[in-house]
Amino acid sequence: MDLEHVVRGQAPRPGGFDDVVVTVAAGVVTDVRGPVAGDPESSGILLPGLVDIHNHGGGGASFHSTSSDEIAVAAGVHHAAGTTTLLASTVTDAPSRLLSVVSALASAAESGLIAGIHMEGPFLAHSCRGAHDPELLMAPDAGLARELIAAARGHLRVMTLAVELPGADEVAAILTEAGVVVALGHTAATAAQARAFLSGPGSLVTHLFNGMPPAHHRDPGPVLGSLGAAGVGDACVELIADGVHLADETVRAVMSMVPGSVVLVTDAMAAAGMADGDYQLGPLSVEVRSGVARVADGTGNGSIAGGTSRLLDQVRRHAATGIDLAMLMKTASLRPASVVGIDAGRLEPGARADLVLTDESLQPARVMRGGAWLTTLS
Repeated sequence: MDLEHVVRGQAPRPGGFDDVVVTVAAGVVTDVRGPVAGDPESSGILLPGLVDIHNHGGGGASFHSTSSDEIAVAAGVHHAAGTTTLLASTVTDAPSRLLSVVSALASAAESGLIAGIHMEGPFLAHSCRGAHDPELLMAPDAGLARELIAAARGHLRVMTLAVELPGADEVAAILTEAGVVVALGHTAATAAQARAFLSGPGSLVTHLFNGMPPAHHRDPGPVLGSLGAAGVGDACVELIADGVHLADETVRAVMSMVPGSVVLVTDAMAAAGMADGDYQLGPLSVEVRSGVARVADGTGNGSIAGGTSRLLDQVRRHAATGIDLAMLMKTASLRPASVVGIDAGRLEPGARADLVLTDESLQPARVMRGGAWLTTLS
């Protein structure tokens, strides 16, 4: 077999690195082995392609769009920064607009640009809405859920739901029957409601801590209900570990408590990879100042409106604090892929050839997606 690529690098393992050589043919990893005479020199740290399952856009473009060009720009900004697989996330909007956006995203999934769709809204708690238009939130509606599933043409992977709302049980059952992961989020559920909902392996919590009441020792709420489920392996919890949505020590604490259940996500919006300025998040205007996105409300103190990081930025940030890189990579590659049923994030024979080469400080140097080298972004 003629090899298309031979890539050598330092692959993270618990407590250190292994010097490995990856061979690629026809867009697939054909072998992962130790080096032998004649192999190229190591090109840096070698990671599997990262997987982001909660991402609203980047590069000035939004996934909440019916424009194929805009969707392609948003995906490309993250691909080139090492996130070779991602779900495109929507935000709360009018039903007709949501159906159009979901149909456009289904086309992007069919082309291989994205791995599927995550819907965040409109079935969210008003009191925990964050950067979702309160006028467009609605109670869970079985008819609309079926329409959205149909519009997605098999590509709806995740839908965030406030499980305490009237009608949530019926909608959750419809989504589950269609193979959609129903994620607990933007919710004021009690700890008991959260724990009952997160009752079996494969459950997911949308950005733990954000979009839910803070935990209190006499009112544990969805935060501690979710952590209880994660602690026994019934759920994975998303963390937006960008230093804005969560303090670094919060991330460290959760990773210490439930190390096998953490999934890093960016919740990125159009400003990811861009300068400060004014942007849109669905129907809402957003202002980004010092890298922090907030709903434009005239005060400068509106709700945080998504993130501006890319996933490798979060891995780099927390590796610098001393968290083991091999552990971090599980939270940003294989585990998020597994929880939503995507075959990605693997660096082994038979996997799609998605590779990230970085320097010692985890800045991206080269990114391969499906066996093709991309132009990387710093």
